[in-house]
Amino acid sequence: MKFWCFLLILVLTMPILAQEDERVSWNADKPLNWSDFKASPKKHLPYKANTNSGLSFSWSSTESNSGIELNYEVGSNFYPNRSWVKEIEEVDYLLAHEQLHFDITELHARKLRKALESYEPNGKMKKELDSIYSETEKQRRQMQTHFDKETNHSINKEAEFEWRQFLKQELDKLKNYSS
Repeated sequence: MKFWCFLLILVLTMPILAQEDERVSWNADKPLNWSDFKASPKKHLPYKANTNSGLSFSWSSTESNSGIELNYEVGSNFYPNRSWVKEIEEVDYLLAHEQLHFDITELHARKLRKALESYEPNGKMKKELDSIYSETEKQRRQMQTHFDKETNHSINKEAEFEWRQFLKQELDKLKNYSS
């Protein structure tokens, strides 16, 4: 059992370990600022900035006479050395857009924590936890894509405003699962 837990943690963290290690955890009291964006801009891309964020997830279990106890840790992370910004005009507006990308990641970290809280450990834990994480990550990526499509990468200000309201409401609904 310990071997499988170790293997799962290793597989899930390998891409992160292969990249730059620096990460910033999501914090409602500490929004992103431009100094957090440390990578060189990708000049060939039409975007003005790029936020690289993601979920981290590790778990372990202990077995006793009273059953299986699941211990887990879920993180919502921003990766400064993979995030960049070009010269921009609407500094505050674009930074707010990039913050929303990070907020989407936090929303999915909360959804994952909620799913894990209600999960009943059993003999199929590895497969089931992998599935829960994979589905949450898939939904996170889809929402990131949908956000950029609807806002046209921050150009559509009306859609941007609607997303700000939507994410605030969704984060509030899951505030008990905050980072």
